[in-house]
Amino acid sequence: MSQDPVYPAHEALVAPGRSRPEVWRLLLGLGVIVLVSYGLNLVTFLGLLRITSLEWLIALEQGRTPLALLILLATFGFLTLGVALAARLLQNRSLLSLIGRPGLMLQQFILCGLAGLAVFATLFLLPPYDFGVPLVANLSWPVWLGLLPLSLLAVLVQVSAEELVFRGYLQQGLAARFQSPLIWLGLPAALFGAAHYMPQVAGDNALLICLWAMGFGLLMADLTARAGTMGPAIAVHFANNFVALLIFGSPSSLHGLALYLLPYEMSDVAAMRPWLIVDCATMLVLWLAARLAIRR
Repeated sequence: MSQDPVYPAHEALVAPGRSRPEVWRLLLGLGVIVLVSYGLNLVTFLGLLRITSLEWLIALEQGRTPLALLILLATFGFLTLGVALAARLLQNRSLLSLIGRPGLMLQQFILCGLAGLAVFATLFLLPPYDFGVPLVANLSWPVWLGLLPLSLLAVLVQVSAEELVFRGYLQQGLAARFQSPLIWLGLPAALFGAAHYMPQVAGDNALLICLWAMGFGLLMADLTARAGTMGPAIAVHFANNFVALLIFGSPSSLHGLALYLLPYEMSDVAAMRPWLIVDCATMLVLWLAARLAIRR
């Protein structure tokens, strides 16, 4: 199969999978990922149940305390283990081959991470300086700073796991079998969006958030294909979740490590939807900044 003229760097990630490109292998591999992640999560929660309570485990799913959210984010590492096992068993690939050349990946990760943080720092300096009403303090500065090393590591585990599933295993597996970018860019992005459909939390905003996530997934897929490594996508995803989980958390869920809480719930239509437009614009700026950082 010929190299894609629009995304020539992507071939470095796709080539190791071309010897075993069958769709059944990819589907079975996704089953392995789900089985490993679900099984290890079940073992973890059963173990926690022996030393805690069912009520605490229910609260754990919502990530409303620092410990709960740290544990919840850490369990995303099970997805990474699942990807590593599936890639080895079904495509005879190593986890490193999905990520890309280590030196280049790290360089691109640092450049794009700094670009993403610069974008957010600039936004914080521009008006308006709040979200219409004052922010609510969630953690004190000493506690937040003390937890920050663990928080950063936990967020990195979470975003790298999601990227390895969608822009690693799935995108590259589809690209090894199908030449059209409409398939290997679009399908993982659609599934990424579907994974963020949360009507029980977001209410009438659930579909819009799902579409936002789909757009984010598409831009991260494009970055991965342009870069030839997963460094840029992981970095931009990390910068985005750093702000969303560690700076301005949602009072709806997953705010245990946040410095502040947003002044509205995710289900608040009147308050949330204007900011979704801002989020969409920010997402595009992050994508452009990352492309500028890697010159692609």
